[in-house]
Amino acid sequence: MSTLPTTNILQAPTKIPVFWFSLHEHINELSLARLGIDEVRATHPESTPSNVKAIYMSPWKSHLLSDKFRPLCSLVEAIGKKVSAEVLKADFPSLNLDLKVTDCWGIIYETSDHTVPHMHYPSDLSAVIYLEAEENSAPILFGDGLALKPRPGLMVMFPGILLHEVPENHAKRVAVAMNLQKLPKFG
Repeated sequence: MSTLPTTNILQAPTKIPVFWFSLHEHINELSLARLGIDEVRATHPESTPSNVKAIYMSPWKSHLLSDKFRPLCSLVEAIGKKVSAEVLKADFPSLNLDLKVTDCWGIIYETSDHTVPHMHYPSDLSAVIYLEAEENSAPILFGDGLALKPRPGLMVMFPGILLHEVPENHAKRVAVAMNLQKLPKFG
């Protein structure tokens, strides 16, 4: 068996879009997701080991553990399809593809919690939906310096290859994160 070639990296100067949306009109989906985090935490009290260093992170597939995440997942899928069609020029119907939430987890941050820099590759899109965010909550930081301050009802969506992190937090912050992937449509 031959050895694999050396990986060589070139940095292409490019701009990766980050999208934001107000979900204030979707109070039912947001409220249910918050209840979903508590429901999953009752049955899975241990925080999932990951790059998230928070008081609690639910399992990666929390949307399969509680139906309370389903309405928010459906809304995020619809928004992801809208972004894909309008901005990324993806024509899912002609390609017989769909965009689906493949991972969904809740995160409860308290003082001193943080998330180390990471990406969500191989996901096509990722989303963070803020359910609670006190005044001194840490921002989400993208790439080389874009910082978005969380606030309740804000959703941030971005390509899964975008490096991001959460610096040390100084207040309570509750979010649901999701990964979306293009999948073949059946039927």
